[in-house]
Amino acid sequence: RRFQFTGNPYVEVAVDGQSKRTEKCNNTHTPKWKQALTVIVTPVSKLIFRVWSHQTLKADILLGMATLEICETLKANELKLCEVVQTLQLCSDRDSQDVVGDLSVCLDGMQVDAENLAVAEREQEEWVIVPNGHAVNGTSSPSRSPGGSIASRPPRPARPPPPTPCRPAASPSRKNTRRHVDQNGRVYYVDHIEKRTTWDRPEPLPTGWERRVDPMGRVYYVDHITRTTTWQRPTQESVRNYEEWQHQRSQLQGAMQQFNQRFIYGRESGMTTSKEFDPLGPLPHGWEKRTDTNGRVYFVHHPTRTTQWEDPRTQGLLNDKPLPEGWEMRFTVDGIPYFVDHNRRTTTYIDPRTGKSSLENGPQITYVRDFKAKVQYFRFWCQQLSMPQHIKITVSRKTLFEDSFQQIMSFHPQDLRRRLWIIFPGEEGLDYGGVAREWFFLLSHEVLNPMYCLFEYAGKDNYCLQINPASYINPDHLKYFKFIGRFIAMALFHGKFIDTGFSLPFYKRILNKPLALKDLESIDPEFYNSLIWIKDNNIEECGLEMFFSVDKEILGEVTTHELKPDGGNIQVTEENKEEYVRLVAEWRLSRGVEEQTQAFFEGFNEVLPQQYLQYFDAKELEVMLCGMQEIDLVDWQRHTIYRHYARSSKQILWFWQFVKEMDNEKRMRLLQFVTGTCRLPVGGFADLMGSNGPQKFCIEKVGKENWLPRSHTCFNRLDLPPYKSYEQLKEKLMFAIEETEGFGQE
Repeated sequence: RRFQFTGNPYVEVAVDGQSKRTEKCNNTHTPKWKQALTVIVTPVSKLIFRVWSHQTLKADILLGMATLEICETLKANELKLCEVVQTLQLCSDRDSQDVVGDLSVCLDGMQVDAENLAVAEREQEEWVIVPNGHAVNGTSSPSRSPGGSIASRPPRPARPPPPTPCRPAASPSRKNTRRHVDQNGRVYYVDHIEKRTTWDRPEPLPTGWERRVDPMGRVYYVDHITRTTTWQRPTQESVRNYEEWQHQRSQLQGAMQQFNQRFIYGRESGMTTSKEFDPLGPLPHGWEKRTDTNGRVYFVHHPTRTTQWEDPRTQGLLNDKPLPEGWEMRFTVDGIPYFVDHNRRTTTYIDPRTGKSSLENGPQITYVRDFKAKVQYFRFWCQQLSMPQHIKITVSRKTLFEDSFQQIMSFHPQDLRRRLWIIFPGEEGLDYGGVAREWFFLLSHEVLNPMYCLFEYAGKDNYCLQINPASYINPDHLKYFKFIGRFIAMALFHGKFIDTGFSLPFYKRILNKPLALKDLESIDPEFYNSLIWIKDNNIEECGLEMFFSVDKEILGEVTTHELKPDGGNIQVTEENKEEYVRLVAEWRLSRGVEEQTQAFFEGFNEVLPQQYLQYFDAKELEVMLCGMQEIDLVDWQRHTIYRHYARSSKQILWFWQFVKEMDNEKRMRLLQFVTGTCRLPVGGFADLMGSNGPQKFCIEKVGKENWLPRSHTCFNRLDLPPYKSYEQLKEKLMFAIEETEGFGQE
């Protein structure tokens, strides 16, 4: 019987530790993948097919699974698999008797003779190691059983014991290794000589190698050709790679000697050697200085076969004392070292470890302008653009979105640069900055809510927002995006914070900076990794048939988008795959949202031209728009002032004890109760703003002990009554921050 698949099904093929999967079939009840998957198998392997249903915001659902024995299939097809079609019954993972559908697969590319098949079946016998070390029939797994002899190796010394000259011994035969399958169907191998297990089939030792055991029972390997020892088991491939590396190195050294001889002159000519004078002296033993094709100097450490950019005489393996956290050493074009302090975004020639300068009486490197200076520069230009007087915006909490939309769109864009006066009907609070902060915070929570279908989450585990390509279901969606553009520009212009942040590519669009392939990793890492795989692999050898077109699904409707004119008929090859990756990345970063993005920036530029943000990067713009979310309690206490209270008053001590016991969410609610927003400016509590400029967090002694705390968000002030006990203070504060809403509450 046939199974009606739901969702976006795909097939996963697992065999001998390998796992590959097909692409998803979008919105079809009878999927046909017609996709070739190449896996490495043995005559005794067992293929496991699993059919999954891809889910967008949940874990994928297993629809059914089936197994196929290669050995039985070979016997039924005269030991040759050439376009052999097998129809498998898919069973439920809970009950193997419950058949849920059929799966047809085509096997191709395998042929064995009867003798090899018989040998493979004999090696299929399963063995287990028992405590006395003998082998008996049964099943086992790579994990060690209590008291068994399968154990991990003890810690090894820094060097293996030195070799002694002797004749090369024969490599252990593969007969000492048995093939096993654990309870999960995974294949592993047991070496009864070394008494260890491994997932990979062991290969015989290369010619000239010998396996030995030291007096402590540890296994090491001797290369009698080079008279060296190693703990790592050698393979034919590792020995071949090492010999090839040695051959290339000797050729390179010979060529360099011939090259250097062209520039070495005798003393008769009055010339010296080509070696330049190095003020740091010669390199340590085992180190070599080289230059890459781009002219950059790097250093090679031959004993460990590693390379690094840093000079080992100043930094690196020979530098016992590391740089402090957040520091980095760089070099000028003249090779002079200088130091970068990423904590304060400054540079200096003085080594923070020694206090000595690497340059005497020389020019100093220009200090990098930090983020705080950029913000101050931006605020200066906003003041130049600001208009006199103020505008009143009256909104209801119940219809916040609609009221704000109607009033903001009715104003001339330049009027939105005036000082804001937000009014909530029925609340007698006066807006000297605090009410506006709450309005920005609450309205951003409304307009950026994914339930309105204007924005969506960037990924399954990424809760940053991006424009939803399905926003066209609302006929007025372009007007809303223009309104949101005005609103976000107003938040930046007036220095207010919003509730939710956008994705990294969206911030780069606001900054009018070009997007790159790397930006795709932050919103869709799976899609990004697939494009990187295409760049790094030969798609023609893999047999992938791709064209310059992609499918997109919006609200259940699948449409095809051509990346270039007539792209559906242009096949992707090795020559044009770089263009394909670039076009796919551009499409994925802007799929179907061109009109919405244009409407957003139309409203944005009416209030704040984008060129005023050109000095920021995406991360800095996010902090300036959303503020800092993690609350530093020490910074909070350090920048708090008191009126009619002292720092040692018992009510103040109780207050900080209460804040210390809170989690970060409760602290943000308390901060929002007092200041109107749970976001902090760049400089933390030291840069809190009030109605008349900088205004620190303030706690004032007001009222009687049975009063509730009150707040003045325009002045960042908390009126804290003189409570008689810690429990009373905790109860009143919790009620104030959890149960109250609006302004003018008593």
